[in-house]
Amino acid sequence: MAEGDNRSANQLAAETASLEEHLQGWGEVILAADKILRWERAWFPLVLMGGVSFVFLMIYYLDPSVLSGVSCFVMFLCLADYLVPALAPRIFGSNKWTTEQQQRFHEICSNLVKTRRRIIGWWKRLFTLKEEKPKMYFMTMLCSLAGIAWVGQQVHNLFLTYLIVSFLLLFPGLNQHGIITKYVGMAKREINKLLKQKEKKNE
Repeated sequence: MAEGDNRSANQLAAETASLEEHLQGWGEVILAADKILRWERAWFPLVLMGGVSFVFLMIYYLDPSVLSGVSCFVMFLCLADYLVPALAPRIFGSNKWTTEQQQRFHEICSNLVKTRRRIIGWWKRLFTLKEEKPKMYFMTMLCSLAGIAWVGQQVHNLFLTYLIVSFLLLFPGLNQHGIITKYVGMAKREINKLLKQKEKKNE
């Protein structure tokens, strides 16, 4: 068991080191984005939502086709991949990194690797469910996709995308400040109260 844990830890460390090397040119930008996403300043959420809202308003105003939108997005990624590693050291000064910054960059890369592993694990569990319990897999997928299709039919696709992107960008800050834990705890308490009341009525 210990040997398996050591092998897993070594593999995690190797994957993290590889990702750190791959993202080294983006280090300063990633650290700056991390501060904004974790709301290190009280006004960072406003900046975040203002930027997202501006982008989606521009998309709504320009109303590009799917092909044009995808092409522009990929073109933006290509430009960023080319320009950021070249300009970031001049803007931020990568030679002035502190031990704390280096440690935080390591933590971010480690969290990204862990997230990727979780996603792969969920994907494997889905296929395991398909093999072991095909009826449950079929019903689960059918109900889930039907629910998503219904929501997509009721809400404008651009607005729905805006809500999803906004939630994903706000999630790290909500989690960092304990807001998600607070409301999840409140929801659990309310559910427990309802269950207890139901049990009393049944008695």
